[in-house]
Amino acid sequence: MNETVLTVGVFALVYLRLVVSRAHRAKAIWVGIGVLCLVPLLLRMDPILVPADLFAFERGSWAAINWNVIGIFSGTMLVAGVLIYSGVPALCADLLIERSRNVGSAILWVCIFASAISVVADNTATVLIVAPIALALAKKLKVSAAPFIIGLAVSSNLQGTATLIGDPPSMILAGHFRLNFNDFFWYGGRPGIFFAVQVGAVAGFVVLWLLFRRYEQPVVQMEAEKPKSWFPLVVLVLMVCGLAAASWVDPNFVWFGAANCLLAAALVMGWLFRRERRSALNLLKSFDTSTLFFLMGVFMMVYALKRSGAIAAAAGWLGGATGGHVLGAFALVVVCSMLLSAFIDNIPYVAAMLPLVDALGGDMGLGPTNMVLPFGLLIGSCLGGNITPIGASANVVAYGLLNRTEGEGVSFLGFVKIGLPFTLAAVAAGSAFLWVTWMWF
Repeated sequence: MNETVLTVGVFALVYLRLVVSRAHRAKAIWVGIGVLCLVPLLLRMDPILVPADLFAFERGSWAAINWNVIGIFSGTMLVAGVLIYSGVPALCADLLIERSRNVGSAILWVCIFASAISVVADNTATVLIVAPIALALAKKLKVSAAPFIIGLAVSSNLQGTATLIGDPPSMILAGHFRLNFNDFFWYGGRPGIFFAVQVGAVAGFVVLWLLFRRYEQPVVQMEAEKPKSWFPLVVLVLMVCGLAAASWVDPNFVWFGAANCLLAAALVMGWLFRRERRSALNLLKSFDTSTLFFLMGVFMMVYALKRSGAIAAAAGWLGGATGGHVLGAFALVVVCSMLLSAFIDNIPYVAAMLPLVDALGGDMGLGPTNMVLPFGLLIGSCLGGNITPIGASANVVAYGLLNRTEGEGVSFLGFVKIGLPFTLAAVAAGSAFLWVTWMWF
């Protein structure tokens, strides 16, 4: 047994465990990492992973775990949690409903607003903060809330891909290619993935408009919630401005993003502790440490795959399978990512595939700044989770919320009837935009 076979075998078993169940994801991946550390010692093989790899630093950047990404994730989660506590997002949703012509347009605007929130907030939290508004509106009008809640879920998953701080897969992309906040908007002289997502969003929201336009009832007036404070929103804006300036301070994407986001988190948490200590403690207790350690484990597992040579071998095979045609490789990456992410977690999938598509692009002669394959991977994998109720955490929450609400149960296929056309429209439009802007001009 050599290092490549052992690494691929352990990775396959861990991945199979993640596909079968979403429970205890962090434990599963760290058990696999432990095996890769211990088995080579027992079999007297060359080491694959050692404890020092946790802080490995090569060629001016983090080699295994990108601690800058970990800091950005941690700080952003806390800032978003305090922002939701402040009541500002709920107020904005209420104002949108109040100014809409009918129920259909009101829910469509709330879905668009939910997608905007998810640029900086966790998708699941976005659903939880906006869903009660949609449920209350549907109850007053005596119509089913299922299309509204499903629309909220798929909309919240959409924009998380657009920026560095939206979702873990975007952070993984930034860590691998050393992208800063601004690179998601403009990179290598071409439009970044942000604009591809917006094109996909327009196509997806057209699908929702066709679905919601039959709700022509007048809007029921609902009492707008007064925000507790605007301070968290001010800190959030300053945090985003700091990320936008990071490329000048930290061009190698090593430390400034994390420092900026953790400082913002410290400010809002200090404010919340002074205002309401119990809420601050509850927010800290509910912090998603499982995803944090899972993300760290994903970095380590991918580092092992790269060191063992498995990534380079897979890239060579995939290049041969597509005949060396970039369009064939792009279509394969997008379509496979979309279909697989409908049923499996996109975080380990993106982390494993990014080095592969990076190597594949090099084999096909794409320049180091050509991001058509990595961006296509992100479009397919992150938007593909919208097809089914198990493809993304926000979908799971929305599906469970509907089935726990009296008279609002929805079947698996009932979710797919909305999620599938939304996803196909968004992925097709977004990937077409990527291909045209990155390969035709």
